[in-house]
Amino acid sequence: VQLVESGGGLVQPGGSLRLSCAASGTTFSLYNLAWPRQALGWQRELVARISRSGTIDYADSVKGRFTISRDNAKNTAYLQMNSLKPEDTAVYFCNAVLVPGSFGSWGQGTQVTVSS
Repeated sequence: VQLVESGGGLVQPGGSLRLSCAASGTTFSLYNLAWPRQALGWQRELVARISRSGTIDYADSVKGRFTISRDNAKNTAYLQMNSLKPEDTAVYFCNAVLVPGSFGSWGQGTQVTVSS
């Protein structure tokens, strides 16, 4: 599966962004999807994930602020990010796996910068 993220940018603290992950080349509904992020100098962190059955998990740091969703008819996953904080600044990736825990497919990433 090929993945392309979009929707990143510069936003002020407290603002919102919606990231999209467009998939092509396969049966999107079979994949478990995740949004990891990596800030400069930090290890990659799993932000949110949604299984092919719709089970959702969030990192504690984003609970109540971020919402992950998927539209299998459009082959697209989303990450709605509200109440953004400077510590949310990172490159956000889309990851799709058939088997949980496997490496899977990755997009190129989209930069999110939260700054005044």
